[in-house]
Amino acid sequence: MLLTPSMRKLSILVILIVLSFSGYSRGYKISLQIRGMENQEIILAHYMDKSIFPDDTLTLDDKGQGAFKGKESLPGGMYILYFPTGKYFEFLLGDDQDFSLVTDTLDFIQHAVIEGSEDNRIFFDFQRYMLSKRQELKVLTAELEHAKNTKEKEKAQKALKKISDERVAKIDDILNRHPDLFVSVFFRSTLDIRMPDPPGKKDGAIDSNWQYRYYKDHYFDNFNPHDGRLLRTPVYEDKIMQYLEKVVYQIPDTLIKEVDYLLDGSMQDSVLFRYLLVTLFNYYGNSKIMGLDAVQVHLAEEYYLKKAWWIDDDFREELVTRVAALKPLILGNPAPNIELLFVPKDHFPAAKNDSALKRYPHVGELMKINDIQAEYTVLIFWEASCSHCKKVVPNFYSIYKQELETLGVKVVSISTLFGEEGKVEWINFVNKYQLYDWMNAWNPYDYKYKIKYDVRATPQFFVLNRDKIIIGKRIGPEQVLELIKAYSAENSRIDN
Repeated sequence: MLLTPSMRKLSILVILIVLSFSGYSRGYKISLQIRGMENQEIILAHYMDKSIFPDDTLTLDDKGQGAFKGKESLPGGMYILYFPTGKYFEFLLGDDQDFSLVTDTLDFIQHAVIEGSEDNRIFFDFQRYMLSKRQELKVLTAELEHAKNTKEKEKAQKALKKISDERVAKIDDILNRHPDLFVSVFFRSTLDIRMPDPPGKKDGAIDSNWQYRYYKDHYFDNFNPHDGRLLRTPVYEDKIMQYLEKVVYQIPDTLIKEVDYLLDGSMQDSVLFRYLLVTLFNYYGNSKIMGLDAVQVHLAEEYYLKKAWWIDDDFREELVTRVAALKPLILGNPAPNIELLFVPKDHFPAAKNDSALKRYPHVGELMKINDIQAEYTVLIFWEASCSHCKKVVPNFYSIYKQELETLGVKVVSISTLFGEEGKVEWINFVNKYQLYDWMNAWNPYDYKYKIKYDVRATPQFFVLNRDKIIIGKRIGPEQVLELIKAYSAENSRIDN
């Protein structure tokens, strides 16, 4: 994981700061009359993806009237009027920012009358349509859930599809009639990609990958990831993360190309660029998918360190240090060739009841990782005092004896404890579980190997091929076995 606690703190603060925006000189004025809210304070706020940030407060007069206004236009997006009762309603801000809205607390949406904003006239009409379908949708959903047979299920599904098709038809009509309004940009962003039938090959067969390629190539047809107004709606991050998680192959080089597209296109909007960079940087730093830390290293080198104007000198220095530590450990790089003291297997039982021998640190032969001749080399960094290691290490030893050893795998079991006391714990643990048949190693007084492999917690696994290239890391015992089997099968396929 690339982020340290202080770096995470700064990144979170960056997202939570109420961002300042550039605007237009003509300003904005949102005139309100809300019956039932006389002499009450209301809050104007905006979305930043799913988070909500306040912009201004206003106390309505004894007629429920008042106006939010400013000398500079507000950024386009979805805004909220929030009331002391906890109720709220949403509206859009596009180019029309001088308009009036009259409604009441009996039903904010149904009773709303808007003048001066075509975006909101259309938006509220559409909300009223959806509200008119709410009860019908509820009934049909219940029917589908409790369908007793296929016929009832298909009937409910058909009725639900009809409503869905009506909704899409309404949106299509809005898009055709008002293509330049923000309401059209927003509604379009909610639509799924419409998939045509795949073309047939000359022999009549269908290309099984055609639909995937089409969907990926057209994913952003309805949703422009570089439109900062969509960031200020609840749909933005879901759309971005669905693309990066579900559509794009989870391969570092492929993902790097995609995040470059997103970030390079966002630079025209400083707020969007900052939001995207912080979000993607944190996401790939916390990814559980092996190898995707390479994406975060790329983001750090190419964007944070070069283009993130908001970071301070301490964050920058810390980030430089972390990149320098992690970049050599990216999958596909040669493994750092560390030197360790390899202790022969017979020393462990010999030292079991000999306290002096158990404490004596200068036993074994110094050897470098690159000196090990093996089809695969697995490094496991662990310590006997680690509660998780107490379960993982014996389990992995069983996997090694049962399967890995027969696959030409050599395991270097590296105790990260140091000094005489560390050796005592190590000897006791190895003897308790009889972990004699793999390569037991340590370094009694030198921590440099831990720095080179960024061992900040244990246990940690690294899998190397015959050329000592890193092909796996930070995975569990079972995944080590799966990885080696898959890697061997792929090499055999290529060789044949």
